[in-house]
Amino acid sequence: MNAVPTATQTDTASATAQPPAAPPPGLLSAEATAIVAATAPAVAAHEEEITALFYPSMFAAHPELLRIFNKGNQATGEQSRALAASVVAYAVQLIDPAAPSFQHVMRRIAHKHVSLGIRPEQYTIVGHYLLGAVAEVLGDAVTPEVADAWGEVYWLFAMQLGAEEARLYQQAGIRADDALRPYVVVRRIDEAHDIISLVLEPDDDRPLPSIEPGQYVSVFVDLPDGERQPRQYTVSSTASGTRLQITVNRARGVDGAPDGRVSTYLHDGVQVGDRLEVSSPCGDFVVPDAAEPLLLASAGAGITTVLPIVEHIARTQPQRPVIAAHADRTAKDHALRDTVRYVGRSIDDFTTYDWYEEVGSDDTRSRSGYMDLSAIDLPDNLQVFTCGPLPFMRHVRSTLLERGVPAANIRYEVFGPDLWAAQGEPPA
Repeated sequence: MNAVPTATQTDTASATAQPPAAPPPGLLSAEATAIVAATAPAVAAHEEEITALFYPSMFAAHPELLRIFNKGNQATGEQSRALAASVVAYAVQLIDPAAPSFQHVMRRIAHKHVSLGIRPEQYTIVGHYLLGAVAEVLGDAVTPEVADAWGEVYWLFAMQLGAEEARLYQQAGIRADDALRPYVVVRRIDEAHDIISLVLEPDDDRPLPSIEPGQYVSVFVDLPDGERQPRQYTVSSTASGTRLQITVNRARGVDGAPDGRVSTYLHDGVQVGDRLEVSSPCGDFVVPDAAEPLLLASAGAGITTVLPIVEHIARTQPQRPVIAAHADRTAKDHALRDTVRYVGRSIDDFTTYDWYEEVGSDDTRSRSGYMDLSAIDLPDNLQVFTCGPLPFMRHVRSTLLERGVPAANIRYEVFGPDLWAAQGEPPA
């Protein structure tokens, strides 16, 4: 599976989500607990080697699974590292009551799997090749007893995930084998340099599903070479009750790496009238209704989570104070800026701050350089939602902690596999 998803990490459980139950003490057998405790360091030391063997072996035997795995993350190794860290972190919290909670990671994985239409029987395939890779990499150290213990860990992991995914499928009113719907592109919008929005309308005579601001959908595309690939995109606007909007940043390759295939296809190959297959909205990066002031701190493509939240606040809580802070390379790269400001006019107390690495000579409103939250006015009881590259979010979080914002008040969204979440570590 894509073991660590695109969606949401939180320091505290979402007020609207029901996290999967933590495994009760003693869920792992006494014999397996002792063996896992003794062998976890060895597995952790070889986790990347294990998953680097696991994925090619599984795909060679089951090439159909390539149609639901993000090959970009596979190529960079991010997915391998995330899967390995997830399994080890799950095993550690089974044997160590003092280990960091794994519930938020479990919740994120389940949302990602539902967006991809993962089916219960696919856990059998993954388990076979993952445990086989453990045995091959560790060699003689994997006795039958060790193999059984780690098999017990994996199946506890799979059963918990399967139960949470079943709940999410039922909640969405969909089945795992019928998780996608056809949508037609009704509008293309050039938002900024290398950034477009696609407005999508259901093409099956059913109403638009319920969408929480901050959620994402999986978009499946059939590429010109015949390959099928999914990508997750935040629903960047919930303004229409009959259409949803996604905003796509063209992924440019750096240091000789190729451009992103799916984003390039959506930019160059998809036009008004074309059809795409789209999942139900997933993810728990959702702002609960509350009275506390809200800070939305974003960078780059993270702006796509900001607009739907601002729209929601404007519709439902216009009296709630909102600060929208964004960082980007230049004003030309700042997508959705004017729309966010326009919608924000409907909020009684709405403030924006923009930081650009390059500020034009005629731009008197923006600040130069990287985002600096150390000097702006922050109200008491601030709730923070931040989205952007991991170094950016680490910086935002550390700055706010220094200013006295409690860690429990800071939530963040990661696009792509989140190794910090898998390892039980928040950005610090």
